[in-house]
Amino acid sequence: MWDPVRYLAFADHRSRPFHDLVARIGAVSPRRVVDLGCGPGNLTGALVTRWPTAVVEALDSSPEMVAAARERGLDARVQDVTTWMPGADTDVVVTNAVLQWVPGHEALVRRWVDALPSGAWLGMQVPGNSDAPSHAVTRALIARSWPWLTGLVPVSPVLGPEGYADVLAAAEVDAWETTYLQRLTGTDAVLEWLTGTTLRPVRAALDDAAWAEFRARLAPLLRAEYPQRPDGTTWFPFRRVFAVARVR
Repeated sequence: MWDPVRYLAFADHRSRPFHDLVARIGAVSPRRVVDLGCGPGNLTGALVTRWPTAVVEALDSSPEMVAAARERGLDARVQDVTTWMPGADTDVVVTNAVLQWVPGHEALVRRWVDALPSGAWLGMQVPGNSDAPSHAVTRALIARSWPWLTGLVPVSPVLGPEGYADVLAAAEVDAWETTYLQRLTGTDAVLEWLTGTTLRPVRAALDDAAWAEFRARLAPLLRAEYPQRPDGTTWFPFRRVFAVARVR
């Protein structure tokens, strides 16, 4: 279950890749813009501002996130990304930090591009840090002490820029990657970051007591990998992979 409040605790860091992605989409007057995996809708508003004459749809698989987006006045609805297809008037699709949850999403992306009208734009961004120390120590802890949870923190099925360029080769494609050096604040900041995303399946599988023990065991491992600086902040490198395609 998604927690919109916890997710938004790091809104500034989570929003920067979105804005960097959308800045590379060159659509001028799109008819319909789809935010595929809108979360709580805090970023969808930027699409409304960028393209004020477009119909902007906000879609997400989480009812909690959709409810939060609707509270912002957005046209939001629950939608499984694996079954969604663009309509004939869809000129822009933005999918930000969603496809890393979907094994085999390369086929989805190809289907979308094939279905989009000529001149339409698809922009995608996925985290590329599932082999980072934060995830490696989490998987190692699970393997040692909670082996029945193995697989809940997988290596994400994401490609590098060249891989997505190949997937989108039928269109005009621009693909790149960026590692953001995020400056997090607060005690056990990396653990709090992971709790809002990567550790959601683990939290859902554990009762309150087991979850508290899991956090207590993981916290010092993360502090060793990401030590707090004298000013109380923590550097957290985070790799992101981007691709923007314009349909021919």
